[in-house]
Amino acid sequence: MSIIYDKEKQVFRLDTRNTTYQFRVAEFGFLEHLYYGRRIPDTAEYLPVRIRHGFEANPHEAEKDRTISLDLIEQEYPGFGVSDFKVAAVSVINGDGSNCIDLRYVSHRIMEGKYSLNGMPSLREQDGFWKTLEVLLRDPYTDMEVTLVYGVLEEHDIITRCARIRNMGKGTVYVNAAHSACISFPTDQMDMISFYGSWGHERCPERTPVRHGKITVDSVRGISSHYQNPSTVLCAPGATEDSGDCWGIALVYSGNFAITVEVNDFKQTRLVAGVNPETLYWELETGGVFETPEAVMTYSALGLTGMSHNFHRAVKYHLIPKQFIDQRCPVLINNWEATMIDFDEEMLVDIAGKAKELGVEMFVMDDGWFGRRTDEYRGLGDWQCNLDKLPSGIPGFARRIHEKGLKFGIWIEPEMVNEDSRLYEEHPDWCIRIPGRKPTRQRYQLILDFSRDEVVDQVFEQLYEEFKDAGIDYIKWDMNRSMTDRFSAALPARRQGELCHRYVLGLYRLMDKLTRAFPGVRFEGCSGGGGRFDMGVLYYMPQIWCSDDTDAMERILIQYGTSMIYPPFVMGAHVSECPNQQTGRTVSIDTRAALAYFGTFGYELDLNLLSEEEQEAVRKQVRYYKDHGLVCAHGDHYRLTDPEKEREYTAFMSVSADKKAAVVAYVQRVSGANKGIIYIKLKGLEEQSLYEIPELGLRCSGAALMYAGLPMPVIKADNEARVFTLCAG
Repeated sequence: MSIIYDKEKQVFRLDTRNTTYQFRVAEFGFLEHLYYGRRIPDTAEYLPVRIRHGFEANPHEAEKDRTISLDLIEQEYPGFGVSDFKVAAVSVINGDGSNCIDLRYVSHRIMEGKYSLNGMPSLREQDGFWKTLEVLLRDPYTDMEVTLVYGVLEEHDIITRCARIRNMGKGTVYVNAAHSACISFPTDQMDMISFYGSWGHERCPERTPVRHGKITVDSVRGISSHYQNPSTVLCAPGATEDSGDCWGIALVYSGNFAITVEVNDFKQTRLVAGVNPETLYWELETGGVFETPEAVMTYSALGLTGMSHNFHRAVKYHLIPKQFIDQRCPVLINNWEATMIDFDEEMLVDIAGKAKELGVEMFVMDDGWFGRRTDEYRGLGDWQCNLDKLPSGIPGFARRIHEKGLKFGIWIEPEMVNEDSRLYEEHPDWCIRIPGRKPTRQRYQLILDFSRDEVVDQVFEQLYEEFKDAGIDYIKWDMNRSMTDRFSAALPARRQGELCHRYVLGLYRLMDKLTRAFPGVRFEGCSGGGGRFDMGVLYYMPQIWCSDDTDAMERILIQYGTSMIYPPFVMGAHVSECPNQQTGRTVSIDTRAALAYFGTFGYELDLNLLSEEEQEAVRKQVRYYKDHGLVCAHGDHYRLTDPEKEREYTAFMSVSADKKAAVVAYVQRVSGANKGIIYIKLKGLEEQSLYEIPELGLRCSGAALMYAGLPMPVIKADNEARVFTLCAG
């Protein structure tokens, strides 16, 4: 049994293959967290110790017993306004204006299978053994209720959480904080790893000791953002890739989020994660319910790699659409860096022809094919083909691409509108902006108000009519701005604080409608590159464009940090032109490919401009990815070096599930004179198997390669990569 309730001790126990999570009903009905970590056979109700502390408030029921204080009890889902002064999981404004919610245990139920959320993505039940626990809490004074929901996926060491906040009282209540999960630890000896960045530098890991007070990573941009990712790791100070306690949490959410870690004066650490309270003010009438997004939690005693593998397997088998599990993305060519918006049909057909000649499998037409789109200042919102550019129309142009033996993909940005568009001219109130104020522009575009069903439906109808007969194989979904001027013409003043979350619900509704209408189409998420790289998008789309920075050397850190939570097969990674558009750096085409192999391999350049030598390199790269891409991108991924600590070289690898094949990438970042030999110790291999490495002419046991290491070749150049293929004989 993966969920057990000990009635005598009032302890809830959630077990996965290697982990245990426990909490109990404590004095006066408070829910108290006990333990989360390596699997243990017994209950941990003995861990809490009640002692008297000075200057601590006590519940009324405690009478003269001053050892009971909510500021010391590690609550499972703490409310705001009573005697717990740490960061709250939930906060409300009651009908009388008071800001207090005091939650006590009422009942629970344990169910087979996985719960679902209303209108939001979550891990799927598919082909897995799930159990669900629901625990009902109630404020006895106001009848506010919170149902804590837990899902247990035993085989992958995953526990999921969300909360349903319900107003069962007589007056209107406003929710101004609603987190999905709270986890407590009885120590401050922990490091926090978050993933910061900016456009072109997404998900760079930052490790710092927790400290007294709060550390918050969040977004108020309307999207999960380039600047912080909705995921965080807490780990033992000495934890490495291969050893040490590591706890990870990631939100299945694509909007404004907040993850806060707080250490109090008694060296207790609390983490809460959920919708950002800065942009949430949700009206709940009697009977109304607010449901939080899902949080995915995992623990590993085997360091960061073990934690990452738990997340990677959950994403592969229980998040992305089932039809894309272990399905390699076709090798594609995207015309953006070759043509930008300035193209015509024959120009694109010419690029597609060269792509087919070099072995590429799919042609993707990027921005510029629709409406009045002659530059980036017009056309967004009008999803009809520009026949001046594409006289054949989308169905006809797609047919021309298919006749060349290529799959066909297309770019869209359905959440946006330009003021120079038919849609805006007809419905100026359909965008997010404050009446009477000049709107803030970003990329000279405004955001459509997806909190309104009629807006979502109209965009869907446009895209469906344009694509239904086109035989499209792939759609790249972009989103190129942050949300400002937050106001919906469809919401009254008292409910404007609901806009950001309602927008995300509308976004998911459109994603759901389109992916259901085109179930065979492979969608790719994008937001100015990696600005919305989260599990919410991955529920609908099996991959996300990792970053607009396609410089191979920059991608080392970007893909390294991303891999902490997300598997390589969801990372959009392509070989782009050189000098690189973002950095101006030039590296060899083989080095560019070495990084892109560990993702959804493709090209972002004009193949017609390549030299004969480079074209032959492309042929070889495409053949290599067709043969080994499932190992590179879908295998178990190992980070062999930390690129921020080891600046001279970088190494990483992926291993097939049966351990019969592996691919290793080695990148010499800085060359030097009279250097020694570098030995890389591989990981994840079968000790007794013998592996052929044709690039080096070697045949070695897995044990030797992992414990003695593999000598790297001497490379007399900066920024040069080598890829090694391992096959068990």
